[in-house]
Formats: sequence, structure tokens, C-alpha cells
Amino acid sequence: MSMTTTPSHSLTSDLTVRIKSKCEIARGIVQFDLIPASGNSLPAFTAGAHIGMRVPNGLLRKYSLFSATDDLSHYSIAVKREEKGTGGSRSLIDHTAIGDELSITPPVNDFPLATHAASSLLIAGGIGITPLYSMFHEIKYHGNGRVKLIYLTRDQASTAFYDELSSPQYKSDVTIHHDNGHPDEAFDLWPLLEKPMGRHLYCCGPRPLMDAVRDMSGHWPSSNVHFEDFGTTSAAHHRDDRPLTVHLTHSHKTITVPANVTILDAVRAHGIHVSSSCESGSCGSCKTRLISGEADHRDLVLAPHEQNDYIIPCVSRAKSDAIEIDL
Repeated sequence: MSMTTTPSHSLTSDLTVRIKSKCEIARGIVQFDLIPASGNSLPAFTAGAHIGMRVPNGLLRKYSLFSATDDLSHYSIAVKREEKGTGGSRSLIDHTAIGDELSITPPVNDFPLATHAASSLLIAGGIGITPLYSMFHEIKYHGNGRVKLIYLTRDQASTAFYDELSSPQYKSDVTIHHDNGHPDEAFDLWPLLEKPMGRHLYCCGPRPLMDAVRDMSGHWPSSNVHFEDFGTTSAAHHRDDRPLTVHLTHSHKTITVPANVTILDAVRAHGIHVSSSCESGSCGSCKTRLISGEADHRDLVLAPHEQNDYIIPCVSRAKSDAIEIDL
């Protein structure tokens, strides 16, 4: 897993962009093309990078860029409408129109390509295709070794970029597999992951896919395995979550965290700054020392030997009624 950490950008350094175009590219997936409101070029980025966006309902959401890295006249993102989510995707899709202005953070890349890799295996699930689409084209057309893309979706209608990626020119490089919502039709990844063969592995998609790939690649060199949890599933909230009490040692405060609010958001609501980036438990930017109490770890970052001493507050909660953390 890539352990790169990047502090979050405050909205005081945001860029203002305008929606140039907006269209549905697959069932429930909408592409937004964003241009600078000022008319200038946008900041440079590399394949795998994401931006933070303040959506109309006030939530800050992260979206991978999939537009060409050498074309800074616009950024392109794809947003999946999550009916059971916290409302960020619905707000962006339902309450914006062409010409509207939005605030975004400059691009950050916590999921960069290893430019020296002779061979790369990309595994995408659902909307997790967005960073890997950019990576695929970067490797394919800029000479960064060989590349194989495995793209797993429910059906053709929900497959973004289907026409392009299923075209004859990519027949040997791309495998698209539909499971039709049936577990017994899932793609068998083990033959691809059994032997590392010096390749670099990149994976982005729903948490069950990420967990399965992580388990099957445990024998790979850790420096060759890279994961990006793009928020396609929420590790932060479970149906049976309860409110909890968090004691902040450094700030000398005690706060109540509602069942549907993350520890990170609750702490920020009390005016305490915490650096973060992915806010999906995959980058480690918000890693915080756990002083007392038993954590309910929901991240993809902490090693087993760290779990007694640290917590990732953007997704994790507590098994005990109260915990104490060093904030």
C-alpha cells in the first residue's frame, strides 16, 4: 500500500472552477468537465491525482482526475450517484448546472505511478476506474512499461468508458468483467496475483475488492503494491454505530461524537485542526495517538502492531463507550 501522506488544503487556498460540461457516461455516473473561472490554466497534476471539492450541500469530497495530464485547459472527474451515501454525490449531480462555479483544492497525488516499473497491473472496481483510467493512458502512451487493466463492474450499463476500453485497440491490454450482481460470477484474480513477477499493482474500488486484493497480494513486495480507497464505500459508518465520547488530551476537551459523524468531523466542529487528505482511511494523514480506550479500526493503513497506540479518526470509531486521543 502507498503510505504517502499529504496535509489537507484549507479552502483559503482553493481554486474557483466553472462547470464547462456535465453528462451521464454510464448508469448513475456523471462526468464533469471543469475549467478555471479566471480563464488561466489549471495547476499541473500527475496520473492518480485527486482534487477536493466543496459540493453544494457543504461537504468536502475527493474526486480523481482522469483527464489528460498534458492538457491543463480543464479537469475531468466522474461522480457516481450514491443513493445511500451522505449526500455529497447527490448534491453535486442534482444541484449544479453548466456554468456554475465550485471551489476545489489543488491536485494532490497520494496514489502515484512508479515511473520505473517495467510492468503494471491495474485492478479497478466500479467508479474506482477513474484514477486507473488516467494511469492506464499514462503508461500506454508515455512508454512507462507494459500495462494490464482489469475492470470489474456489475453490468455493461454501469461501466464508465466502456466503448473506449472495449475497443479492438485495447483487446490485449484491458479485461472488462461483469458479475451481474452474483458472487458466483466474480472474476478470479488469483491467477494474476499468484506470482508478482516484478510488477507493480494498483487497485481502487469498493472495500470488499480492496480487501480481497490486499489478502491475495500479501506475498508481494510491499513497495510494489498500491491501494487507493476512493470513497466508493464508506468505512466510516456502520448501521449499528452508537454515539461515543472522545476525550482530547492536548486540547483538554471532551466531545460527543454522534453515530453518523466521524471523529475527525466532530473534532473539527470544535475548532481543532487535524491534517487529512483522503478521508477514507487509506492515506494515514490523520493518524493520531490513542491514549486509552479500545478503537474500532476501519482503516487500510495501520499495521497490527500500531493498532493499540494509534487511530485513524476519519473512519475509525471505538468499541468502548469512550476513548482518549492525543489532540
